[in-house]
Amino acid sequence: MVSGVACALSYGPFAHAAPPVIAQSEIKYLLGFIERSGCVFYRNGSWYDATQAQAHLRSKYDALAAMGRIVTAEDFIEQAATKSSLSGEAYAIRCNSGPAVTTDQWLRDALTRYRHAAR
Repeated sequence: MVSGVACALSYGPFAHAAPPVIAQSEIKYLLGFIERSGCVFYRNGSWYDATQAQAHLRSKYDALAAMGRIVTAEDFIEQAATKSSLSGEAYAIRCNSGPAVTTDQWLRDALTRYRHAAR
């Protein structure tokens, strides 16, 4: 019973600090990158356009950030953009007519390029 209460409390509507400004900036970039990509996004057996993908991942990010679970852009990728919270199935992205790749690697590569360009 105690563990159930502890679990329920961990998901309660408590105020948490927003992610640091640098993480917010990087995550905003990644969400925009997804939306502008023109790629299609695979989630739970279906393909979605880039706008739908961005909206879904933004919603997951907002919920996780409200719980204080996002501190870095890597947290966003790992916790919101890698796999389905419902099925555990990995997300994938396909650009143009190329092969599908995991969103995990695709976003990590995009983040690396963004950070190098910012230097």
